[in-house]
Amino acid sequence: MSRVAKAPVEFSNKIEVQTQNNQVQVKGPNGQLTQEIHHSVNVTCEDNKVIVTPVKEDKSSWAQAGTARALINNMVKGVTEGFTKELELIGVGYRAQVKGKVVNLNLGFSHPIDYTLPDEVKAETPSNTTIILKSIDKQKLGQVAAEIRAYRPPEPYKGKGIRYKDELVARKEAKKK
Repeated sequence: MSRVAKAPVEFSNKIEVQTQNNQVQVKGPNGQLTQEIHHSVNVTCEDNKVIVTPVKEDKSSWAQAGTARALINNMVKGVTEGFTKELELIGVGYRAQVKGKVVNLNLGFSHPIDYTLPDEVKAETPSNTTIILKSIDKQKLGQVAAEIRAYRPPEPYKGKGIRYKDELVARKEAKKK
């Protein structure tokens, strides 16, 4: 049984939460998010709290209730604070540059890579080896970061590639003679 689902999601007066027909809409100072909720979950909103309960008392309904509660909590946190992910480019000649909605990556290929960001995600490059991604939608932010990282994942011998900040890459020892 999910313990996550039993805790209500609390939010401030700045945020407006609406629930109707298995859809939750959260409006806040940073924007607005909408999420479809599974049919085996009831969502009620009262006294600046969102309460998630399963329709039936079975294991799968409780699991869906825990998932729905986590999604709603991420929506509330997103419209108030937002989320950030930081990527580091490690390697000789690896650099990034943001031009509007396009991230230009030079990763040692014969051509530069232009990655177009979705509307919900913003990027900045404080240095040419660091990319900071910001968004109110946690799922989209993680997806964009994973797609950028997939162009050059960190390799285990020299550690070159794109990695998340503070990501530990297991290093291997080179072949011995």
